[in-house]
Amino acid sequence: MKIHPNDFALEEFLLSLSKEHLGVVDHLVRCSTCRRRFLGFLRSGSGPVARRIADVLPWPVEPVDYGMMIQHNAREFRSREQVMAKERAQAPGLFVQLMGHPREQRELTLRNSPSFHTWGVFELLMERSLEACIKDPEHAEHLGRLALLLSELLDADYYGASLIEDLRARTWAFIGNACRLKSDLQRAEEAFAEAYAHLQNGTQDSLERAVILDLEASFRRDQRRFDEAEKLLKRAIALFLQNDQRHRAGRSLVNLSTVHHNAGTLELGIPLLFQAIGLIDPEQEPRLLLCARHNLIDDLATLGRYLEAQGLYRATRPLYRSFPDAWTQNRRKWVKGKISRGLGQADQAESLFLAARDGFVEEGIPYDTALVSLELATLYAEQGRRSDLRRLAEGMVPIFSSLNIHREALAALACLKQAAETDRVTVELVSSVAAYLRRAQHDPGMRFLEAWE
Repeated sequence: MKIHPNDFALEEFLLSLSKEHLGVVDHLVRCSTCRRRFLGFLRSGSGPVARRIADVLPWPVEPVDYGMMIQHNAREFRSREQVMAKERAQAPGLFVQLMGHPREQRELTLRNSPSFHTWGVFELLMERSLEACIKDPEHAEHLGRLALLLSELLDADYYGASLIEDLRARTWAFIGNACRLKSDLQRAEEAFAEAYAHLQNGTQDSLERAVILDLEASFRRDQRRFDEAEKLLKRAIALFLQNDQRHRAGRSLVNLSTVHHNAGTLELGIPLLFQAIGLIDPEQEPRLLLCARHNLIDDLATLGRYLEAQGLYRATRPLYRSFPDAWTQNRRKWVKGKISRGLGQADQAESLFLAARDGFVEEGIPYDTALVSLELATLYAEQGRRSDLRRLAEGMVPIFSSLNIHREALAALACLKQAAETDRVTVELVSSVAAYLRRAQHDPGMRFLEAWE
């Protein structure tokens, strides 16, 4: 039909449906996932649903019994849902089976074993790829490559060629994200280009586009192309909200606040974090809520709004306790130390900074170790504790050398050490070194003297 149906035609259509069929239509209107799948059936052009619907698209010469056809299609839709549910239930066991093979044999196993050729396994490989990104981006890319291989083996007639293209696009974006985390920016660029190429051949679903926009924004942020990252994220947030994906919009708002943090415009990120906290579903992703709250506390403390930061910290303590891992607790101690220092509680601040620094050394995280050490250095400089400052500076360079911090960052720390040895350390110098390290963490090519000048 090349024209929009008028109100009478729509009313006639709805009145012809049974209560059960109206339920299916209502679900399709509200559920973007099922709507996307249904569009895939239509656009594939070769499946039985598409063939039957194609038969009724031209205006019929003779009356057609639409009720019988809708009944048939509704039964087929429910049948597909049952198959999908079964495939998703079986996918974890098949995933474990696949991972049980040596890495170099997994592609061959995937090709030669039809039991793996299901939508459920495809989805799970993608999900595991995204989950692995932070801790093991190399493994995340490997899982993404397996998902791409599997996408070539799926029955396009049955699952829908356009839907497969959507998930190929998402998989390429996950691979791009993994390459970003490995600092392989050239391959990340290529992966995102592939993602958009496949997206063009998909269902044109706006939600899929939003997911890719969000991931690409992180890539542009790491390239320090902050204006581009901001534009991408604003588009992603608008699309997520249009699709009633409040939680995902909240995640993108956290990402956008990080763009402002890295760009040095923290004050612009604070209202974004407040907005994100109102959108994030704590049941769905409690760590994301903690991340948003922690970043907000940290930004408030960095901007000198210590009483606000303290109030939010106290309200967030139960959430911090829910994550006893070292990564979370070291950052909790660090931000609490910032607040304590700002409120004049020097002894407490020192204890917290020392505990956080030792935790980061144990974790092998060089930049956070350096930055929290500089918090200590600032505290000592403010108090005129020159011997403590000299001792701290002398211990910093060998620690950071062992943590593989890059040459320019070591030069900045060596400069601080030399100043400490001659009692020439000032709060301004410590602040300059800290500001440089924060920027160099995301821009290793930056020279310390350029940043200082």
